[in-house]
Amino acid sequence: MTHDPALRALDRLVGTWKITGGHQGTVTYRWLNDFFLHQDVRLGDTHGFEIIGRERPLMAEPSADIRSRYYGDDGSTLDYTYELDGDTLTIWAGDRGSPAYFQGTFGSDDRTLTGAWVYPGGGGYDSNAERVE
Repeated sequence: MTHDPALRALDRLVGTWKITGGHQGTVTYRWLNDFFLHQDVRLGDTHGFEIIGRERPLMAEPSADIRSRYYGDDGSTLDYTYELDGDTLTIWAGDRGSPAYFQGTFGSDDRTLTGAWVYPGGGGYDSNAERVE
């Protein structure tokens, strides 16, 4: 597993989660190597995968933020920024501070993640996860 403390903190996501709320289905997180976390997404008819880690362009230092890119079965590519502060996970759509984001709280046993996606103008939906594997 990674030696990066901020990325290593995301180890609490590893496993398969049942998603309820605005979308239904499962997501599975697993380590690809010491630098990247992989998420498989199966929410209703929507399938895709996400690679999570620090950006590191050729001959550059790793990014300060943990970034990701989602690749959807509809051809979409969506960028996110991950932030874990204690038990609160925030996934910003795009850059940190974006008006669109997910924010959820891990349960005391790390088997639940309760939160919501927030969109500008009052949109969004509940998104809750329960670890099943």
